Amino acid sequence: MTDAVPSEGTPSTPSVPELRAGDADRERVAEILRDALAEGRLDMEEFEERLEATYKARTYGELTPITRDLPTAPGAPAVNMVKEPLATGSWAGRVTGGEGSSSWAVAIMSGFQRKGRWTVPKRFNCFAFWGGGEIDLREASFADREVEINCVAIMGGVNVIVPPGVEVVVRGIGVMGGFDHREEGVPGDPGGPRVIVTGFAFWGGVGVERKLTRAERQALKEERRRQRLDRKESMRELDESLRDDVQGAHHRHLDMHHDRMRDRRDRHRDRRERHRDRHDRRDGRDRGDRYDD
Repeated sequence: MTDAVPSEGTPSTPSVPELRAGDADRERVAEILRDALAEGRLDMEEFEERLEATYKARTYGELTPITRDLPTAPGAPAVNMVKEPLATGSWAGRVTGGEGSSSWAVAIMSGFQRKGRWTVPKRFNCFAFWGGGEIDLREASFADREVEINCVAIMGGVNVIVPPGVEVVVRGIGVMGGFDHREEGVPGDPGGPRVIVTGFAFWGGVGVERKLTRAERQALKEERRRQRLDRKESMRELDESLRDDVQGAHHRHLDMHHDRMRDRRDRHRDRRERHRDRHDRRDGRDRGDRYDD
């Protein structure tokens, strides 16, 4: 049985490795493999083989051996063999409640950034004057299911980046400036947060764009690469099949040609033998006539 580390109070049963693995489980194993490649613990060939096995794995039992000989976070198993349910879907762990870790930002002839792992408050205020700011929500948690980002841009700009699954509503006012409405109307995931962008832009602008995280972009890139490899493998198999068919047809034509040549030689030999037999019979008759005389 595959070794597993059961959580406290959870019995370890022989059926655990047969539990179905999800995309998040496969992505966690893929991240361990990327770290091992970067640290030189795996070469590129080993990395590609294990990564392919990771994305093909269907159960925890198939995932566990892939990283068994690789280090992970101290005290953590390579694969969590117990699947803990979320309360209301994948966003439940990111809508935390409470207060935000940052509630305002100012850029005067300068710039500001809010990115990485931070908690968005129910209302975040920012001001940019002859400067710019970036508010990146891709890895952020949210203090409430609905948050408001109030942007004031005077001869400056603010850019709000949201991840897929977040609903966006834009209610800002622009005077010789504008607010980006392109992401409005895109439905969010069940249980996902709603981000309302408000404020005022004068000779400036507030942009809203939707981007994947670095890990998601890497996973998408690897998935496309795997698809290209699969297509290349399919084309190679098709080429081999066609080559085998062509070679088979060539061999069949050669065999037919050899058969025809053998038939022709056999017919020619038969004609020679028949001609020889007639000649022998004629000679025999001639000799008999001479003897009679």
